[in-house]
Amino acid sequence: MEPLGKEEHRPNPEQKKSVEKGFVLRARGKISEILRFMPSIPNHWLAWSLLSAVFAGATAVLAKVGVEGINSNLATAIRTSVVLVFVWALAAPVVSAAALAGISRRTWLFLGLSGLATGLSWICYFRALQLGQASQVAPVDKLSVIFAIALAGWFLHEPLTWHHWVGGFLILAGAVILASK
Repeated sequence: MEPLGKEEHRPNPEQKKSVEKGFVLRARGKISEILRFMPSIPNHWLAWSLLSAVFAGATAVLAKVGVEGINSNLATAIRTSVVLVFVWALAAPVVSAAALAGISRRTWLFLGLSGLATGLSWICYFRALQLGQASQVAPVDKLSVIFAIALAGWFLHEPLTWHHWVGGFLILAGAVILASK
């Protein structure tokens, strides 16, 4: 008999399917609860940033399971299609055709470039999830914070203070610690 904590539990395929089906059913209920709750969220950047972090954390785990056994580019395409339908379902009821027609070329250009950057990020992220552990890939992915701070200073001319430098260094140190074995 192995000591407590030393035994390795690997569910058989039927157990795994049952667990995943239960998770999906619970997730569906949670998503509808979240969507009902969202209008009551304070209109403050911090509240929405924290929710973004929670969903991004869930994304890493869900994507790791979802990318098993299929091409990572196909996984990215499926995920992107879901995002496309979901976001348009949220936007369509509240955005008029006139608002859509009034979008400037500059806005289209930068939203298009942002979409390309997002697509490239997701393609790389899904491939990394196929090759590594979610608990290692996700912290490295969060190094995007450092790149965002640097680009905000350079491109948007946002002032960078010692807070940015120290915070960026701590993010870097945390990613290195979490990604190393």
